[in-house]
Amino acid sequence: MLTVDFNRFTLGPGMTVLDVGCGQGRHSFEALRRGADVTAFDFSQSDLDEVQTMFDAMAAEGQVPASGAYRTVQGDARAMPFDDASFERVIASEVLEHIVEDDAAIDEIVRVTKPGGLVAVTVPRYWPEKICWALSTPYHEVEGGHVRINKASELVGKLEKRGLTTLGTHHAHALHSPYWWLKCAVGTENEDHPLPKAYHKLLVWDMMSAPLVTRVAERSLDPVLGKSFVVYLRKPEHR
Repeated sequence: MLTVDFNRFTLGPGMTVLDVGCGQGRHSFEALRRGADVTAFDFSQSDLDEVQTMFDAMAAEGQVPASGAYRTVQGDARAMPFDDASFERVIASEVLEHIVEDDAAIDEIVRVTKPGGLVAVTVPRYWPEKICWALSTPYHEVEGGHVRINKASELVGKLEKRGLTTLGTHHAHALHSPYWWLKCAVGTENEDHPLPKAYHKLLVWDMMSAPLVTRVAERSLDPVLGKSFVVYLRKPEHR
C-alpha cells in the first residue's frame, strides 16, 4: 500500500533516494524495484532489521535491477547523519506527525536534498485524524504516537518557507478512514470486535487483489475521504 504516487514522484535508474522514517519499508521497496539507490532511514532498529531482511530477499529473488542498491541507516530525523545535498529524492511518509520538533526534521529533509531534487511528504489528513482523536485518547497517546494534527496549508507553508516549491498535492487511502474510525470507536486494542475485524479483511483483500470495484471506489472517494494528505515539492537548483 503506497501513499506516494510514483507516477508523480518520478525515479530514474540509480537515482539516490532517502526514505525518512521508512517504518516497514513500503516506499523503500517500491523505489528499489524501480532501480533506485535506496537508503531506508528510521529511528527503530527493529523495523530496519525487517527492512534489511526484505531487501536481501528481493535481491535473492531477482527483484532488484542492476542499477538498484540498498542500505539501512538508524538515526534521528532531526539530525540525520548525511552530508548536505546527498539525495535526489527524499520521502517522508507518515512520519512528521510523530515528531515533536517537526521543524528540525523539515530542516534536515531540505538540507539533505540535492538542488533540483524532489521531496514527497505525507501526513494524516486533518479532518479524518480529528475524528480519530475525538473518538479515542489511546489512539494518539501511545508511546511514539501522533503528537499533532497537521493542517495541509500549515504543513505546506512550513515546507515552502524553507525554499521548496510545491508541485502538487492529493489525498490517498479513502477506504482506510472508516476503518480507523471504527477502531477508535470500539477501542484501538480491541482486536476481536466484529466490525473492524470484518473491515480489516476487506482492506487486506483490496491490498492483495486490487479488485476493480475497490480501486475505482477509492479513487473516487480520495478527494473527500482520503486519510492521507500528500504533497510533492522541488528544491530549487540555486539552493
